[in-house]
Amino acid sequence: MDKKKILFVSQEIAPFVQKSDIANLTRRLPQSIQEAGKDIRVFTPKFGCINERRHQLHEVIRLSGMNIIIDDKDHPLLIKVASIPSARLQVYFIDNEEFYDRKNTLMDENENYYPDNDERSMFFCRGVLETVKKLGWKPDIIHCHGWMASLMPLYIKKIYQKDPHFSDSKVVLSLYDEEINNNWDTRFHEKLKFEGFDKKIQTELTDSSYLNVMKTVIKYSDGVAIGSETLNPAIRELFDSAACSKQDFVAEEHQTKAMSDFFDKVIEEEVLV
Repeated sequence: MDKKKILFVSQEIAPFVQKSDIANLTRRLPQSIQEAGKDIRVFTPKFGCINERRHQLHEVIRLSGMNIIIDDKDHPLLIKVASIPSARLQVYFIDNEEFYDRKNTLMDENENYYPDNDERSMFFCRGVLETVKKLGWKPDIIHCHGWMASLMPLYIKKIYQKDPHFSDSKVVLSLYDEEINNNWDTRFHEKLKFEGFDKKIQTELTDSSYLNVMKTVIKYSDGVAIGSETLNPAIRELFDSAACSKQDFVAEEHQTKAMSDFFDKVIEEEVLV
């Protein structure tokens, strides 16, 4: 029997960025899922705060060189890779100087969210999918972590649904105790039009608030999981009302089996349309 293929897409992974619920879980879980017998790939943005020399990142020339159009503008895509030797884990980094070459991840030094975080998320999700296609690797599950990866369910269900690499892929979205007071650009829904999203999606995302974005992407997810032990009540409500398969928070010592079983369950279910 072929190994099930799990694609982890995370906005941050330890030890490359400072510790957080997202960074810690996406450092542990891919390794343990791999050791449990599944085939995995891991992607994250190459933020400017990541020390390339210390972590021995290097560009993968054969995967780089594409241009991705966001809001009718071309942006070059670079792919870098690094290993976590102690975990036998390889991590792919989506890089673009304009979007990610900054000292911080989502906020500037004054703790204001970057105004182009929506475009950074779009570029990241598109970059991951185009790179996976170049790898010739077809994921059974795409497991998304953090706001930067949250648009992935929309891309899979609405843009890449007929692509043979992703036509059978299921999307699992993990929810965390993230900041919910920031809105994306008010033109976000217009930018989605350039991406090829239909009017229904554009209308659903006219409200670009965090909660509405998450509410919308959950509707297009095949599974939702909780990644933080404590959760903002508004995010918990989104989880509780989700119509797809759900996995509540599981303590670290039980996470591998719980999530591996959850992946298997989602894979076996009928494809969400």
